[in-house]
Amino acid sequence: MKTIIAFAGSDSSTSINKKLATYAASLVGGVQVNVLDLNDFELPLYSMDKEKANGIPDNAHKFLKIIKSSDGIVLSLAEHNGTYATVFKNLFDWMSRIDGKLWSEKPMLLMATSPGARGGQTGLNIAADRFQYMGGNIIGKFSLPNFNDNFQDGKIINSDLLSDLMEEVKQFENSL
Repeated sequence: MKTIIAFAGSDSSTSINKKLATYAASLVGGVQVNVLDLNDFELPLYSMDKEKANGIPDNAHKFLKIIKSSDGIVLSLAEHNGTYATVFKNLFDWMSRIDGKLWSEKPMLLMATSPGARGGQTGLNIAADRFQYMGGNIIGKFSLPNFNDNFQDGKIINSDLLSDLMEEVKQFENSL
């Protein structure tokens, strides 16, 4: 059985992006899902001086190993000030020092959500553009606007948005 990882680019204990990533991963048929929490992979802020003095932290190696051992990635990015959150960017930076193609061409369903009407689209588009140069194989892309209105009781309640997500999930599933 294939294994996919699902996680949010957030360290919030109440992350709406983790809820979306977990939900989307549950819609993928015939796979085992490993839901990750960035809080389990704490890292110092990246700097060349820290890397030179102490090397690359074990948690960056551990997270990258999980990516490489998976068959696919479901990632939903929190957006802060028009880009992905610092906690994710920091992990991304550390892992890129180990392997510049850190996503390893694994099929990826890339998503974002927010309480607002744009649903994290700005950060999502930045990531989609950047990840392709870092071994990202983005099969599907989905933005969920107005999270609190459209996601209730652990699922998307807007039928049009759910249909859009299901199309992306199906493409992702077929790529595994």
